[in-house]
Amino acid sequence: MPEPVEFVVVANRLPVDLVTDDDGGSRWQAAPGGLVSAVAPALAGRRAAWVGWPGVPDAAPEPFADDAVGPEVTLYPVRLDADEVAAHYEGASNATLWPLYHDLIAAPVYDRGWWATHRAVNRRFAEAAAAVAAEGATVWVQDYQCQLVPSMLRELRPDLRIGFFLHIPFPPVELFRQLPWRREVVEGLLGADLVGFHTPGGAANFRRLAQQLCAAGIDDAPIGLREAIGEVHHGGRTVRVGAFPISIDSATFARRGADPDTAARARELRTELGDPATVLLGVDRLDYTKGIEVRLDAVGELLDSGRLDPRDTVFVQVATPSRERVDAYRRTRERVERTVGRINGEHAGIGRPAIHYVHRSLPHDELAALYLAADVALVTPLRDGMNLVAKEYVATRPDDSGDLVLSEFTGAAEELTAARLVNPHDLDGVVTAIADAVAGLGSEDSRRRMAQLSAQVAEHDVARWAEAFLTALEPSDVE
Repeated sequence: MPEPVEFVVVANRLPVDLVTDDDGGSRWQAAPGGLVSAVAPALAGRRAAWVGWPGVPDAAPEPFADDAVGPEVTLYPVRLDADEVAAHYEGASNATLWPLYHDLIAAPVYDRGWWATHRAVNRRFAEAAAAVAAEGATVWVQDYQCQLVPSMLRELRPDLRIGFFLHIPFPPVELFRQLPWRREVVEGLLGADLVGFHTPGGAANFRRLAQQLCAAGIDDAPIGLREAIGEVHHGGRTVRVGAFPISIDSATFARRGADPDTAARARELRTELGDPATVLLGVDRLDYTKGIEVRLDAVGELLDSGRLDPRDTVFVQVATPSRERVDAYRRTRERVERTVGRINGEHAGIGRPAIHYVHRSLPHDELAALYLAADVALVTPLRDGMNLVAKEYVATRPDDSGDLVLSEFTGAAEELTAARLVNPHDLDGVVTAIADAVAGLGSEDSRRRMAQLSAQVAEHDVARWAEAFLTALEPSDVE
């Protein structure tokens, strides 16, 4: 076992996936997803550890290092068997907590067996973190799959400084109270010294729940311009609760957008799409919360009415495969692909589909070229904690061109106020916003709004997010 370290990240997954090659051999590759790209830069230059599941049932390799996060970061795999993956990850995490936290877009399943396994897995993660953390170390726990870890870790290692950040929305009190294990989750989070959310609304929901369920005291003490931080007093301890809007490495996206190779590939893509006058773009995990069907229906109506002409407008929808063993996700894929087929059947020409549907992950360079090729990005989740695609699109474009249609039910909408904000449940409003974005391309108003968006994303990048959280996690003078 390597030496204990001063900084530990705990997440459901390691920042790398164990994959099997065609010849039967196995290797590690960088894991996709916003969490890895957000947290990994905070580890730069630190001798640190990352505790998580390696992504394959029953895999239990020894601790190792990988270039995905740097040679000074040791990765500590936590073994889960197939039944634990099904109950903890596919069950309690993604069929119970995920829909509950996303406004019941799908009905949550409250299964006691799943929750017992979920609790046991959280205990295993807490024990692994306790074993690798040095005396007085900082442990940063990530996301909804690990909400019970802070209190468990506090019991095992009261000397640690523990932070928790939730990467998805935190629901209103009236919805959260449905959860049979609601007090257990709230007390699990209260084991941390600092609990962070994307938005002040999420932080306020949690503080109210803590007061109702745990008889906790609340002291709101806003500090700074962007991070409103209050306090919750419970069990003789003070827990800080605040909003820390996550972001992207905007400089990296800007460099990709300014790269001549990216620009050349963007021109090739437009040629491959038939040299349309307008390219619309959606990029999402194939998830029922992302509002893919909303934008498909809106584009379909615009094509039906003639406000968009399929001869000079195309819509590219990238839908990365996600949680395909969960029933709600399989049903979402069926609906999306049926809608794509219907619209293309009614509006496509020979060799000229109106909608180009891509059901696979794309490499970073290809995605950057798509961002650059697209005139309008459509980001219409029904509910989303932040949504980094909106920020990636803005950061990649070097000349303030383009337009962004953005759901008001994303955390990003609270920052990207110059976007065309829409209620994704209002189909007429989404239709109008897309039509206005297309009609206004290149106008002074469009460029002004994109310039505002670019400035916001460039200033408030992921390094600022991590620094703000970890600074707030440091002990205060009054402790």
